[in-house]
Amino acid sequence: MATSAVPSDNLPTYKLVVVGDGGVGKSALTIQFFQKIFVPDYDPTIEDSYLKHTEIDNQWAILDVLDTAGQEEFSAMREQYMRTGDGFLIVYSVTDKASFEHVDRFHQLILRVKDRESFPMILVANKVDLMHLRKITREQGKEMATKHNATDSRKEPEEEEENQMAGRPGHWHPQTAVRDIVTGLRPWPW
Repeated sequence: MATSAVPSDNLPTYKLVVVGDGGVGKSALTIQFFQKIFVPDYDPTIEDSYLKHTEIDNQWAILDVLDTAGQEEFSAMREQYMRTGDGFLIVYSVTDKASFEHVDRFHQLILRVKDRESFPMILVANKVDLMHLRKITREQGKEMATKHNATDSRKEPEEEEENQMAGRPGHWHPQTAVRDIVTGLRPWPW
């Protein structure tokens, strides 16, 4: 199906906030989504915002993605940017057990700031390609996603091979997570 021209006015805007510990790859995921490149070097982020027109299920929208600081010294800013978020990506590294353990803290903080019992969130396991450094299993990630009623948007290398053999798209892409979360934010029916 051909993609329609981007409308110029009255597009719905969805603000997605990317949270997680420092060094888990939040900026790399965000840059990969917006610029289609992988940035291997870690440069601590304070806060970066990106805008993108995108078509989801034949509807155009503006994604306003806020890539946040993971360092503890910027924790005072977290509540401020969480208040404005329409959805959240909670990112942890499978090579960093502490970042996985801190998922609970981010989840609870989001719910407290939003004053809700649930809110659209996706749990993103990052650095799954570094299998020799892995400390968090796939099962642990799925359990955490289930515990917090969050979507688990990762694909493991064995799933990628299975997808390629079946002719399906392979490796997880950040756009999948964004699509999932935006679809969950839109009013029914869309």
